[in-house]
Amino acid sequence: MNGPVARRYAAALADVAIEQNQADAIKAGLASFVQAYSESEDLRNFLETPGLDPQTKRRAIGKIAERMELPAAVRNFLWIIVDHRRTEMLREIEPAFYEELNARLGIAEAEVISARSLSDFEKQELLAALEHRTGKKIEAQFREDKDLLGGAVVRVGSTVYDGSVREQLSRLREQLETE
Repeated sequence: MNGPVARRYAAALADVAIEQNQADAIKAGLASFVQAYSESEDLRNFLETPGLDPQTKRRAIGKIAERMELPAAVRNFLWIIVDHRRTEMLREIEPAFYEELNARLGIAEAEVISARSLSDFEKQELLAALEHRTGKKIEAQFREDKDLLGGAVVRVGSTVYDGSVREQLSRLREQLETE
């Protein structure tokens, strides 16, 4: 299991991102490279081939980083990953990095599922309420679920706020049954 190792690499990159005040740029750069790595079998095979010397891989990463306009910190991080033969862990390091960085910056990710599309104003109001409740900055992904009768279900980390009509009816039913 690579989890603890991936988290150590992620924590090291988060240190650099915060130290250099480049969290967003490093986050975007890492995401771009991991996407290219995931989509290109040739790139994966090249970087994961143990018979190729690290200098050859470093040169290739340097050229790719230049073309993709990746921050130097991401390029240097990728060089370390290649040198330590941890390239196959990139897909595991990326989400661990996001999690580590968000924890350090006081950011919580939220998933908002609503019965209908929310207006920009409604999204802003909901985010403000969640930020007030959690004490963290909220980065949310919104989606619709036509199976909801109305309202919304919000998941922030492991906490679920269920404001759906279905849940409200369920609570009302329980209340009526106990009376």
